[in-house]
Amino acid sequence: MLAAERRVRANRLAQRIWLGAVLVAIFALVLVGGATRLTDSGLSITEWKPIHGVIPPLSEAEWQEELELYRQIPEYQLINKGMSLDAFKRIYWWEWAHRFLARTVGVLFALPFVFFLVTGRIEKRLRWPLFGLLVLGGLQGAVGWWMVASGLVDRVDVSQYRLATHLTLACLIFAAIVWVMRGLAPHSPDPVPSDGLRRGAGVLALLVLVQIYLGGLVAGLDAGLASSTWPLMNGALVPDGLIEIVPAWRNFFENALTVQFVHRMGGYLLFALTLWHMLAALARGQGTTHSRRAVVLFCLVAVQALIGISVILTQVPFSLALAHQGWAVVVLGFAVAHWRGFHGAYPMETEVRVGH
Repeated sequence: MLAAERRVRANRLAQRIWLGAVLVAIFALVLVGGATRLTDSGLSITEWKPIHGVIPPLSEAEWQEELELYRQIPEYQLINKGMSLDAFKRIYWWEWAHRFLARTVGVLFALPFVFFLVTGRIEKRLRWPLFGLLVLGGLQGAVGWWMVASGLVDRVDVSQYRLATHLTLACLIFAAIVWVMRGLAPHSPDPVPSDGLRRGAGVLALLVLVQIYLGGLVAGLDAGLASSTWPLMNGALVPDGLIEIVPAWRNFFENALTVQFVHRMGGYLLFALTLWHMLAALARGQGTTHSRRAVVLFCLVAVQALIGISVILTQVPFSLALAHQGWAVVVLGFAVAHWRGFHGAYPMETEVRVGH
């Protein structure tokens, strides 16, 4: 093996370890974000303090100050009026942990990126894409505050539009990192069975992301409680009350029953297409790594469907709802890795060096 190629492989291994650590941190961030939503903790911190906010209240006076700020918003006045300081601390810590993890992800991405960049370890084709991910991370912080701000005036919760956007952007960043990380890894030499399978894998990854967006709407509206039966909804395949809001398009974002119905239909579609993709991969590329990945993807989607059904039937318990959100990220990550697997590793750029 040439010395230059060995250097590139060493760089790629180091960057995969870095990006893998970022993925783990983002996964934890999504889980804590889900817990924050499920415990109604997201509005407990009413100010955006990107730097000072790293330090939580350290004295009784500071805790009282935070509680007093919370007492000014509608959620406290209409839902939690009279909340004790101890009860407030419980919801505060969830939101603080979520914001702290978000800052940690930013540092975990930014500092190694700068190091790899200035020492010449990042291949030219990846410099701008990775910088773009850094910018998206900063944008995600602003979107998070935009979401929280929607619940501080005239509402007792955050906007489902903004919550779904916040969740989807986090998952888009996660997916993009998986794509880059997978491209830096060695690939199987198995030939691609067909261009149709490659395109199909891309469609599936996109559908998973759409399902996550719809899940964000479900979470924002507490739409998981709109119907607690399966396979029928309120005794019907297509329940009454799906188009109650005028204009009609708003039902798909603001009518809890409609949002759950669309999320269910999206789940059925994803399950069916993943099954078709697996069967096609087995027929056209049996024994290849591509077909094996297709089988794994179908199994992951099937597990997610079972978790989703359980969430509905048990009326959205904390543990199952959180598992459903976390497993969605697992499915997305594997779907993107599967899609990326059809494209092979990035060609070597042997002029990339190890810093001195």
